[in-house]
Amino acid sequence: MNADLVVAAARLWLGTPYRHQAATLGAGCDCLGLLRGVWRTLYGDEPMVVPPYRADIRDPAHAGALRAEAERFLVPVSGELAVGQVLLFRLNGMAEAKHCGILVGSDRFIHAQERLGVVEASLTEAWARRVSGRFGFPAAR
Repeated sequence: MNADLVVAAARLWLGTPYRHQAATLGAGCDCLGLLRGVWRTLYGDEPMVVPPYRADIRDPAHAGALRAEAERFLVPVSGELAVGQVLLFRLNGMAEAKHCGILVGSDRFIHAQERLGVVEASLTEAWARRVSGRFGFPAAR
């Protein structure tokens, strides 16, 4: 998928409030909701109905689910970081990815964060250490 299209779609969401399990532009979303909304902009509809999930990142019932679905619907990438990639992050020393965002510059990414909503942030060394997977949006669906 064209990186400029991915970045433009992600930037539409800036300022959207944080809402767990939501994916509504301007009204609310969480990190997965941001990806779902960008997907809809790029392809027209979502590839699946997302089952309910808990906000607690320590929820063992969904360990590995974010990576599994990324592997199912997105394209794994290797090599250098590239604009337009979906980044999966481990949080709080957890083994499994529980957060995601979209790289929009060489050191900038967009993600949905509690209390902040959808923001563009610096990919600091601390964030970069937490990256546990990188994916691209498919060329066509």
